[in-house]
Amino acid sequence: MSVKIRFNSAAVTGLVLAKVGNPQRDEPLQTSKDVFTVDEEQREILTPLFLKPFKNLIAHRFQHHASLEKHEMNLLATAIFAAPSSLLKNGCDIASRLYAKSNHPNIKSGDLCLSLIDDIEIEGHMTQALCILKSESVMPFLSISTEDGDLKLHTAEGINPEKIDKGCLIINHWPDKGYYVLTFDRSGGESRFWVRDFLGLQAVPDSAFLTNTYAELAVAAVKQELAAELPPEESSRAAREVIAYFDEHENFDLQEFEEQILRTPDAVARFAGERSKLEEERGQALQTNFEISPKDVKKVKKHAAAVVKLDTGFEIHLKPDMDPGADWMLERGTDDAKGMKFIKLYYNEDISTR
Repeated sequence: MSVKIRFNSAAVTGLVLAKVGNPQRDEPLQTSKDVFTVDEEQREILTPLFLKPFKNLIAHRFQHHASLEKHEMNLLATAIFAAPSSLLKNGCDIASRLYAKSNHPNIKSGDLCLSLIDDIEIEGHMTQALCILKSESVMPFLSISTEDGDLKLHTAEGINPEKIDKGCLIINHWPDKGYYVLTFDRSGGESRFWVRDFLGLQAVPDSAFLTNTYAELAVAAVKQELAAELPPEESSRAAREVIAYFDEHENFDLQEFEEQILRTPDAVARFAGERSKLEEERGQALQTNFEISPKDVKKVKKHAAAVVKLDTGFEIHLKPDMDPGADWMLERGTDDAKGMKFIKLYYNEDISTR
């Protein structure tokens, strides 16, 4: 069962800022000397910008092989929630931890913003949260002002709120289980660094996480298997068959899924290999039986889309919500007179002008 979170009443209060370099490149760590107090006008602007990236994310929690009492990020978050006045000291300690973990050559330097947020509603209760955002790039922007009766153009560089690279929202909920944590990493390549090395998180193995994980893994596996040998519509059809299983069942059973969807021993073995690789990467075993989350099946459907690209400039987009049995509407052939291949499409109505 997914947890209900509302940001309607939330408000950013204090901020701790840092510039986090890469120690391998001799880049420094610089932290703010005081907590930046957010006034009401800034609060109305910053709060939705800070919280927007955390909608519809998989839940995580702090995890330690021995005890949560030895988990550094868990202890720092607990200290801040217990005494909000300690935000500066503990926020700087979080920045120092990130700096110490940023010693891989691929990790980019960036600007770090740690903020305490009041009045987040979770499961009907109001609580606090600690928001950590890291931006690894600056964007140029323009502004026009009035000076001496004329208009002047100014250029500057700054953080684009829509392009923040990494983020974490630690909500003061489930403190005994490692808190309820939402996180994202748009860079992708070094997500293990952010999620596991720095934050020390493990996904909450609920139906949303398991539905997303198995569906995405299966769709990627069948599309990759067929891509080299068959046209895009065939791999898209196979992906839609995978999703149809999740659409038509209330519960996932790995053995049943292997028999009905994967079918062949080779396909089962390949899928098992990819599952084991994912388990090792995330540091947690995946359950093989669970309740399917319909809401999360919809999120995965977009991965079943495919595009047929032709050298004549035409593209055919196969939408993810196509019926798996609708492939007969697309027919391939060769025109000997023209010496070219063709694709014939069947339809009932042209809806492009609706």
